[in-house]
Amino acid sequence: MMKAMIVDDEPLALDVLETYISRLNNVELVKRCEDPIEAFTYVQENDVDVVFLDIQMPQLTGLEFVKSLKNPPLVIFTTAYSDYALEGFELDVVDYLLKPISFDRFLKAVDKAATKLGSSEEDAQEGEDFTFVKSDKKLVKVFYKDIQYIEGLKDYVIIKLDEGRVITLQTMKSLEQKLPQGQFMRVHRSYIANIDQVEAVVGNMLEIKGKHVPIGKNYREQVLSIVNKNIL
Repeated sequence: MMKAMIVDDEPLALDVLETYISRLNNVELVKRCEDPIEAFTYVQENDVDVVFLDIQMPQLTGLEFVKSLKNPPLVIFTTAYSDYALEGFELDVVDYLLKPISFDRFLKAVDKAATKLGSSEEDAQEGEDFTFVKSDKKLVKVFYKDIQYIEGLKDYVIIKLDEGRVITLQTMKSLEQKLPQGQFMRVHRSYIANIDQVEAVVGNMLEIKGKHVPIGKNYREQVLSIVNKNIL
């Protein structure tokens, strides 16, 4: 399920995109914003796969929005003006939709985003059993099997290992996309757990090597579904 956010200072434009998204089974609308500043804060603190983003907005334009994020989600620009198309593509946006947006054109943009998102996930699954993480001005080799859990602290991520830890400057979202699916699971806004390292489930906590990792309300159903599949 692709998590989408729509950002536009025009309520009617938001209504159109919300209606389009409601027709799809593979896209979930997690946030709609008229205020780009509110949207900027939300995307830094929450999981968003793709943003449908207007360009001409007060306080913060769509172009400024993307340039200000260190690790932006996938972006699909929505605008009434074609003048910004070149600059938009220079920012590596997924697509550029001109208003009024037809449903079939919207579908094409969603398909591009899904393909691009799927490619990043496949890369993580088909990679080696280790990765290199930038930390303290060097690249540190980290084996996936040695990761107990990952904790996010604003712009920093702490990777807790069987022996020691690695601190790196990046977001939870960007790191999550690089991890092998099936082995790692987002269990909280600030935590990713290595499923192989989970020793017990205690209430709303996962027990990993003596550490209690919280299960967020929005992630509880997903966590329990995996637990239930493996109950003897």
